[in-house]
Amino acid sequence: MHEWLATWMNWVADWGYGGVVLLMAMESSIFPVPSEVVVPPAAIIAARGDSGMTMWGVVLAGTLGSYVGSCVTYATALWLGRPLVLRYGRWFFMSRSKVEAAERFMQRYTAPGIFFARFLPVVRHLISIPAGLARVNFFVFSLATIIGSALWCYALAWFGAKIGKEHPHLLDSPENLLAAMRGEMHLLIAGIFLLALLYALAQYLCRR
Repeated sequence: MHEWLATWMNWVADWGYGGVVLLMAMESSIFPVPSEVVVPPAAIIAARGDSGMTMWGVVLAGTLGSYVGSCVTYATALWLGRPLVLRYGRWFFMSRSKVEAAERFMQRYTAPGIFFARFLPVVRHLISIPAGLARVNFFVFSLATIIGSALWCYALAWFGAKIGKEHPHLLDSPENLLAAMRGEMHLLIAGIFLLALLYALAQYLCRR
C-alpha cells in the first residue's frame, strides 16, 4: 500500500485542487482511497501559504469530489438495478443478506442514514449503492451527501492543518500521517456513532 498512498499524496501535491477532487471522487465510490491521505495533506500544503490553495478551497474541492463520486455510484446502482447487484454483488463482498440489510437501513433512515454514513470508515465508500437501489429521492440524497461530505472534509482539513503544524515531517510518510489522523479523529467518529444511536433511539421511542 505504501506506493499507492505515496502516489495519491503526490497527486494532491502536484495537482492541487484537481487532485483533491479526483481522489475524493474515487474515495466516494468503490475505490479504497482513504480520505485521510487526501484532504489533510492538502490542508497542510495550503497552510504553508506557497501553493495557491486555501483551507476553504480544500474543503470545497473535497466536498465536490465526494459528491461527484457519490452521484456516479448512486446512478450506477440505480441503472444496474437490484437483480444484477444481487446476482453479481458477491464478487464485490456484497452478499444478498448484506444488500437486503442495507436496503432496509436505507428505507428506514434515508437522509439521516446517508448523512451519518459520510463520517464512518468504509460505510461512506458504499452508502450510495443502497441509496441507488432503494431509489432514494435524488434531491434528498444530494442534500444529505453534500452536508455530510462538507462537514467531514472540514474536520479532516482542520485536523490536518493542526497536525501539520505540530509534525511537518508527516508529509514524508503516508503511513504515519494516516495513523496520526485516525488517532486524532477517533473521538469524532465515536461522537458520530453516539449521535446516530441517539437518533435511532429517538425514532424508536416516537414509534412506540
